[in-house]
This record gives sequence, structure tokens and C-alpha cells, in this order.
Amino acid sequence: MRAVLAAPPPTLLVLAKSPVPGRVKTRLTSRFTPEQAAALAAAALADTLAALGRVPAGRRLLVLDGAPGDWLPPGWEVLPQDGGGLDRRLAAAFGHAARLAPDSPALLVGMDTPQLDPAALAAPLAAAERPGVDAWFGPAEDGGFWAFGLARPTPALAARLLHGVPMSTSGTGRALHRRLDEAGLTVRRLPTLLDVDHPEDAARVAVLAPGGRFAALHARLTTAAPRSPAGPPRAER
Repeated sequence: MRAVLAAPPPTLLVLAKSPVPGRVKTRLTSRFTPEQAAALAAAALADTLAALGRVPAGRRLLVLDGAPGDWLPPGWEVLPQDGGGLDRRLAAAFGHAARLAPDSPALLVGMDTPQLDPAALAAPLAAAERPGVDAWFGPAEDGGFWAFGLARPTPALAARLLHGVPMSTSGTGRALHRRLDEAGLTVRRLPTLLDVDHPEDAARVAVLAPGGRFAALHARLTTAAPRSPAGPPRAER
């Protein structure tokens, strides 16, 4: 009991891009304009950060590519993303967490899960639930992952687990989970969630979280006159 009471609160991480038209959620542009897609990205990010604001934590770090906007709620520290591919940027985010809160577990969440239920993270991250857990893994429906955490993050461990994992593929989640198994880590699985990548995903997520900014904006945009497709969107990374 004494160890549980002394357990440090977790650090929450979000890796995100500033919602600039043409740079975020480009796969939504088969249905929405680049400006609308960026607005949906901003709403998704705002809802995600708000949900994480209701999860008990010691520090909340937004590791951002770009500049913050009015979607950023109070209580978040903003750090610039490191360079390199997504695998290296994710690992570097854990490095920041280890540097700023060296004794705390760290959990990273993506920017596009506005339907996130804070209880889905608050319970497994609670001090009483942590003994024996080395990592947390939240699979996404598309084969990726929406959340990933380490009980004792270090730059070396994050690099070992993440560097070289192929990102943005249907096998990303399996590849990362294989790394965790190979490292002999005990993993607690989190619920499977849907990332907002395509227009169909946006519609489903709006139904799952009807009270958020994302759902309200999606409703306004989809009741407007439909736009003509502008050709295939470019790949987003």
C-alpha cells in the first residue's frame, strides 16, 4: 500500500501537427475541402486534449509540429517535435517525458481520437493497477495504435521499441506489439478505438461522441452542400 501511495502520477503525451489546411487529414479531402479537413483536425485535437485533461496526470505534454492555436486548453506544456520519421518522433517524445519526469510512467495518445473516454485511461493508469505492468497498448481498428505507454520510459528503451517500426500501415500495431513481446515486457491492452482518417471514419466517430466539438462541426459541414472531389489526396504521414 505504501508503494501505491508513493507512485508518481503518469505523464500524458500527445504527438500532433498544427491543423493547417493541406498538411493534416488530407485523406478527408475526398469529402471535405482542405480548410474543412483542417477544421475537423483541430476539433478532434481539441476534444482529445480535453478528454486527457480529465485523466489524472503529473504533466501533460503536447509534442507539436507547428504552432499552437485556440484549440489548446490550459494545463498543457508544448514541446517541438524532433526530426525524422514518425517512428523516431514517437521515440523522442518518450525521451522528453523521461527527461522532464524521470520517475513517472508515460502514455502517448494520437491526435485523432475525439471519442476517447477518459475512464478508459484513468483506470489502467491508476497507481493501484500499475504493479506488474511494463507497457500499455491501445490498438486502432485500422491495424495501427492510438495509444502506447511505458511504465519506466527511457530514451534507449523507446528507441529500441519504436525505431524501424513501419508506420501508417495495417501491420504497424502488430509490429510494435511484437517488439514488446521480444523485449519481455508485460503489456496491458487498452480498448480498440477508431482513428479519424477517412470521411467514413469521421462520420462514425461523430456518432460515438455526439457531445464534442468534432461531432458538432461534422454535423454542420455534412449538412452543407456536398463538394466535388478534387482528385485523390496525397499521402499523409
